[in-house]
Parts: sequence; structure tokens; C-alpha cells
Amino acid sequence: MADRRLQVFYTVARLLSFTKAAEALHMTQPAVTFQVRQLEDHFNTRLFDRVHNRVTLTEAGRKAYGYAEKIFELYNEMENAVKELTGDLSGSLTIGASTTIAEYMLPDLLRGFKAQFPELNLKLKVSNSDGIVSMVENSAIDLGVVEAPVSNKNLIVEPCRVDQLVVVVAPDHHFAERETLRMHELCNEPFICREEGSGTREVIMDYVARQGLEPGTLNVCMELGSPESIKGAVEAGMGISILSKATLGKELALGTLVAIPLDPPLEREFSFVRQRQKFRHRAMEELLEYAQQYCHEHGGQRLKERLDAASA
Repeated sequence: MADRRLQVFYTVARLLSFTKAAEALHMTQPAVTFQVRQLEDHFNTRLFDRVHNRVTLTEAGRKAYGYAEKIFELYNEMENAVKELTGDLSGSLTIGASTTIAEYMLPDLLRGFKAQFPELNLKLKVSNSDGIVSMVENSAIDLGVVEAPVSNKNLIVEPCRVDQLVVVVAPDHHFAERETLRMHELCNEPFICREEGSGTREVIMDYVARQGLEPGTLNVCMELGSPESIKGAVEAGMGISILSKATLGKELALGTLVAIPLDPPLEREFSFVRQRQKFRHRAMEELLEYAQQYCHEHGGQRLKERLDAASA
């Protein structure tokens, strides 16, 4: 229903890339360029500067982008408000999740939710925690689920479950028989770590600092972009790592990896992240309610105990 030229312009302005906008809109790049030029002709002014393969908004473009953002927000509110009156839960929700959550928590959660609301189209975007928070800030997704603390006070952050992180080693490693490990004992071992921006990495480095150690004390020999790649490297004897225990079910059952708790324990909260001012339609309310119930049934009691202890 919204003007196609404005939709295309808004996507290019948000991503500052004609190529990325074309991918997001499932259009060819020439078609994206044509739609933007049509809008520029309508306003009789340039909306973008294109210098040295870099796209920036002109002053007119910034003004148009601000209004376009308001227009699409109001359009979504209108569409969802009308659907609520008819009891219609069709439409779509876009959820973003950091890698660990997307691979090991969300599939089961979303499968159950989809079974209850089959007409609702769910879209999932995967990135590290920094990327997911950025998507929420830029309205690229409706709801984010992350594994690291969120500092933006303009976002609503709701803890949903507690996750334990453990040391992971190969079965023939000299740590394999240990019941617990202290952080300083890991410093001389080749350590396989997640990439910069990963929530898991941020939580580990914060834990290292809390144990009175310098971040550089860890002997990082490799940085990898997913729990699966890290598990493969540890299995191959290339080093040790710290991973979510929730990611290790198959490997622990098969005996291909050994998990050892840290002393003191290393735990973190998985949290829902959303915009404070964003219109909450019924589909979002239903998803949040379902997800909170799911998390309560899968580790929520430990979260409640932590929150009670923090407020005592």
C-alpha cells in the first residue's frame, strides 16, 4: 500500500548501500536506482550523494528519511490495529538472535509458537549480539534475543533465562578429569575464542576481569564465528574454549568433548531486546508471552532466583 519509491528510498537510506538494498528488497540494483531517481525527480532534488563508492544522504535526503520512518511506523500501526479488531494474527514478525540463541534455543521455541499461530509469518535474522542490538535500534527487526548486556537505555531489555558457560576440552586433554577449573589455570592453554562483537566473547572477557586477570592473559590462538566451528577445533585438539553448556548436548552424549564448570560458576542472561517507543501489536504481545513462558520452563527458575537475590 505504501509508495514503492518511498520504500526503496527508505531501505537505501537505512543501509546506505544500493547493493544491500537490492538484496533486502529482492530487486535488481538498476531497479533500485530507477525507483530512487523517480523520487528525486518528484522532489526535484538529489537525495543521495555518491562519491568514491560511498553513499551518503543529502540534507534533503535526511529530511525525507525522517518523514519516511514516521510514515512506515504509522503504516504498521494502522495495519496491525485493524487486524487486531478483526482478531487476525496474520502478517509477519522479524526476530533477530545472536548465533548461540538462534542455533540452540529459538528453533524449538519458534516451532511451538508457529504451531499455535500458523498464519503468522516469522522471519529470523542471525548476527552477533552487537549486530542484533543495532538491528533493533534501526527498526530492522521487531524483537532481538541476545546473550550479552545491552547498554542502550532507549531499549527495553527483559532477561528470559540463565545460561551456564563451561570450559570445553578434548577427551584426551589433561584437564578432562577435572571437576572444576579456575580461570588462571586456562591462561597457558591455547584458547579458541569467538569474534569481536560476540556476546559470548564479551561475557568471557568480563569474567576474566572479575577474576583479577588482564584480558590479554588468555592465550588466544584462534578466533572463530560460531559455536559449531569452535567445537570442531577443540575436538581436533587445536586448543580449549569456553562455550554455552546448551550447545554441547550432542558432543557430551557422544563423548567427543568434555565440559568442566568454572569456579566460581560463569553464567549469563539471555535477554529480549526491543524498542521502547515501538508500537506493540497483538502478534508481538503473543510472541513475548509465549517466549517468556517457554523460558520459564527451560531455566527460568534459576533466573528468578538470581533476580530475587539481586533485589534482596
